[in-house]
Amino acid sequence: MIPQRSQVIQDVNSAFLHGEPSEDVFVEQPQGYEKKGQEHKVYKLKKALYGLKQAPELGIERFKHTLSEKVLKSVNMNTPCSLNQMRKKKYAREVLEKFGMDKSNPVKNPIVLGSKLTRDEGGVRVDTTLFKQVVGNLMYLTSTRPDLMYSVSLISRYVESPTEMHWQTTKRILRYVRGTVDLGILYKKQGNKELMAYTDSDYARDIDDRKSTSRYVFKLSSGVVAWSSKKQSVFTLLTTEAEFIAATSCTCQSIWMKMVLEKLGKVQNKCTTLFCDNSSTINLSKNPVMHGRSEHIDVRFHFLRGLSKDGMVKLVYCSSQEQVADIMTKPLKLDVFLKLRNLFGVCSVHAVN
Repeated sequence: MIPQRSQVIQDVNSAFLHGEPSEDVFVEQPQGYEKKGQEHKVYKLKKALYGLKQAPELGIERFKHTLSEKVLKSVNMNTPCSLNQMRKKKYAREVLEKFGMDKSNPVKNPIVLGSKLTRDEGGVRVDTTLFKQVVGNLMYLTSTRPDLMYSVSLISRYVESPTEMHWQTTKRILRYVRGTVDLGILYKKQGNKELMAYTDSDYARDIDDRKSTSRYVFKLSSGVVAWSSKKQSVFTLLTTEAEFIAATSCTCQSIWMKMVLEKLGKVQNKCTTLFCDNSSTINLSKNPVMHGRSEHIDVRFHFLRGLSKDGMVKLVYCSSQEQVADIMTKPLKLDVFLKLRNLFGVCSVHAVN
């Protein structure tokens, strides 16, 4: 999987300590750490420190060097692989044991059809710390389990004041993990080498604030390589507006994805295809004269039109039944959920062993 920018986590508390000065740098002996009898001498730095003006640059250079040596050169996109399958399988079992769900009854989908979560202000409160721990552990699993993305992002909205209703939903997700610990993403050697994306939105589905949520999924080879489920920062008045904002977010990600793939030696020369199940959004990306449906859309989202006109991206209609991103939009019937999960490239690790 190619990580999203929001998924790249750095230890900011020690980031600068990994930089090595390219020239001799000396500092006075810190107060309390003077060497007795040699107080007049200075220290020569072996590593960068906070306060050193070169520290940020040195830290970035070290990070770029490590990335190129340890990551970019080690990736072979022509090799079939199951991303972190054995490690994440072990981690999933540890999570289940940690929260006492390793003996629970497994279920086939992470959330019940028709489920609607709210703040539930009158509900019975549960342990906030425990709830946050469970959500945090599940969020880590979503890095290789996109089928968990919708349900986990949903419960994460209530970590500050969780109730029994939220806890029961969370326990069902754990029961789903219990029954699917063998699942992971399979990338086949002869898979499709063209990057393609699916974009979708759930209009005003959040019951508490009526904001919409943007979803996108990127596929390469036989599996998904990037995915997102994020509540929109603005209120939308029409379905078309929510879908257009989601498509814009997907477009931004596609530009970054193509840059990453170029660094990996997999240049995407063709226009990136974005599949969308809303025909009005597709027409709006091509034709600005749709005042009734576009007058409320913030101007900052309209650069999608320019990219579409320049041939950088192309919005193509797909039916709702073939909309892969739908799995991260709402609870689905079991047969639909399993079908879309399969289109993600998610399968048992035994399929690659």
